[in-house]
Amino acid sequence: QVQLVESGGGLVQPGGSLRLSCLASGFTFSIFHMSWYRQAPGKERELVATIISSDRITHYADSVKGRFTISRDNAKNTVYLQMNALKPEDTAVYYCKAYLTSVYWGQGTQVTVSS
Repeated sequence: QVQLVESGGGLVQPGGSLRLSCLASGFTFSIFHMSWYRQAPGKERELVATIISSDRITHYADSVKGRFTISRDNAKNTVYLQMNALKPEDTAVYYCKAYLTSVYWGQGTQVTVSS
């Protein structure tokens, strides 16, 4: 049974940091590309960052470049999103996605940036 379980969300003040984790099970994690998406209230889900399975090349949305870092640990079947210098507009539910021949989504974790 495929599962993607996100954790690490919460309430943080502007300028603060959070690290999200996504633990995968039920498929061969190491060969799947992994992405983080987010969805703010009333907005469409948007791509935040991607890490390619083989060469670990990363891609970021312009809005998070220089502030967020995606990484993966294949030995732990986990993908991370380190988020620094958080802004109120980063408030959203964050989802991880695994894709290759199939697409899998997690249930999401809430990130709220507010003073």
